[in-house]
Parts: sequence; C-alpha cells; structure tokens
Amino acid sequence: MEPDDWLSIPADVHEAIVSHAREEAPRECCGLLLGAGRQVVRAVRTRNALDSTTRFLVDAADHFAVLREARASGLSIIGAYHSHPTSPPVPSGRDLEEAAYDFVYLIVGLASPAAPDVRAFDLKERNFRPLRLVLSS
Repeated sequence: MEPDDWLSIPADVHEAIVSHAREEAPRECCGLLLGAGRQVVRAVRTRNALDSTTRFLVDAADHFAVLREARASGLSIIGAYHSHPTSPPVPSGRDLEEAAYDFVYLIVGLASPAAPDVRAFDLKERNFRPLRLVLSS
C-alpha cells in the first residue's frame, strides 16, 4: 500500500452519507466532502442537477455555496460522493467519463439496501484507484 491509499472519515459522517443515499433512492444522491489531505471532516448534501437514477451532477449553485463554506471554515473540498441505487459501489464507465476532478470519490452501493456497501476511490491520471476506508470517531 502506498502512504496515501486510505481515506479517513468520521463514523457519523459515513452514516449521514448512507442515509442520504437511502433517502434519495431510486435516484442517485450526491454531495461534497470537506476536509484536508486524506481526512474527511464533513459531508455536505447537494442536489443532483440531473435528477437521475443512473447519473449525477452536483448542482452548480450548491457547489459554489459549499466552496464558500469550505473556505470560510479553513477546509477544502477534497472529494465528492454519490450513490449507485441498484448496483455495487464500483465506478462505472460513465463515472469515469464524467469525473471532472482528480480527488476522492466515495460511492454508496445500495444493491442490498439493508446492507449498504461504501467504497472510496481516488482519481489520478484518468484512472480510479481503490482506497482503504478508515472510520474514525
């Protein structure tokens, strides 16, 4: 493992993301991850501008509002999250085509809604690389 092959996220933030995915199903949910380096501090829900069951696009107004919030709190947008309401949390070809930033992507798979599967990836040089997800208190 490389030194940066992990992503730390507080357990309550992890649970909030899973709750968001469940609430939005069967549509894909999306949001932004605030933090520093490989440590998520907060997740901020955003609207899916596509209102789709198979695609997401963070609403532009929400994106700018979160960017202002991050700057005001001394944090950065270090990634995004979205859900796959009926499939595993593996980046799809479309996810790769539409990925706009080289940062962290968290995907919530709801193929089994009672046992959601959450996985993290980073995008570097147009390739997704799995990250070890570390829950913190």
